Amino acid sequence: MPMKETDRLKVGVLGAGQIAQAAHFESCTKARNADLYAICDVAQDLRERMAVTHGAEKTFADYDAMLADPAVDAVIIATADAFHVPASIRALEAGKHVLCEKPVGVTIEEAEELKAAVARSGKVFQVGHMKRFDAGLQAAKTFIETEMGEMVALKAWYCDSTHRYPMTDAVQPLIVSSANARRPAANPKADLRRYYMLAHGCHLVDVARYFAGEITAVTARLSERAGIWCWFVDVEFARGTLGHLDLTVAVRMDWHEGFQIYGQNGSVIGKTYNPWYYKSSDVDIFREADGATHRVLGADGHFYRRQLEGFADVVLKGGAMEGASVEDGLASVRAMVAIARSAESGRRVTLAEVSGGV
Repeated sequence: MPMKETDRLKVGVLGAGQIAQAAHFESCTKARNADLYAICDVAQDLRERMAVTHGAEKTFADYDAMLADPAVDAVIIATADAFHVPASIRALEAGKHVLCEKPVGVTIEEAEELKAAVARSGKVFQVGHMKRFDAGLQAAKTFIETEMGEMVALKAWYCDSTHRYPMTDAVQPLIVSSANARRPAANPKADLRRYYMLAHGCHLVDVARYFAGEITAVTARLSERAGIWCWFVDVEFARGTLGHLDLTVAVRMDWHEGFQIYGQNGSVIGKTYNPWYYKSSDVDIFREADGATHRVLGADGHFYRRQLEGFADVVLKGGAMEGASVEDGLASVRAMVAIARSAESGRRVTLAEVSGGV
């Protein structure tokens, strides 16, 4: 664990559910430049237990009360997807910096509303696409930008596994629930096609954009057979790169996630692990110049802590943001909506033409 720095961000976490317990509370306590100052949740039993477990200085049952505390520098939005945009806007209007879980929103229109709120606030806003803080992906990004030359093609896949839950339960802390927790009015899992795209598709889309840039159009096919949802998506990038994405939930095998990138001066092949293993991706970078393959070790695989540290560095020191911006979050939502519309209609769909939600 890195040593704590003198200048640190005081963070309030909204929501004490699974993602906060599995990722964000620990990230705040381990981050070199941030502290877990406050936890806010309507469920008193859960809120108080998490405060004792993770050592938060304060707890709040009311979100506005936490936002009114001048000691809170920033908030992490760790709630259900439906609450991301309204909770983020309230924090921005209260003068707080925001790190919001992915996806940034569930419709294009609300994500655009959030983008406008970020611009008005002048505060730092980052979307929790934590894979951008995977050392293997970062090494690939550096090679792409400095050595690879023209990118010809990108293939990427994200295939959740039927064995994911027993594997996850073995490595995650015990997740505590409460009957008093606040839940969305509609069950997010009632429509699995929509749920899988928002929960998993946003990771796949963001990784593709992280490497290849703006997506302009998609042509998608969807198969729902044998209890498996499978999207094959042909992607058009603004830079001219040929793209293909595979989102499958759930494969009858181990977790299967990765990418292949072919470029003018070399290629990249990556294998990404179940995120709760906190293991950096195995990324093999082949340089045509020396005819050799290189792989970064990526010993520090705590992506959630590293994304918080990157966020805090921008707030405390300024400089460019390594993480996903609100514009990245909006582009991800727009791409997911376009994929949904293409799968429904069987035609090519441009991102500029879509509206609404997945």
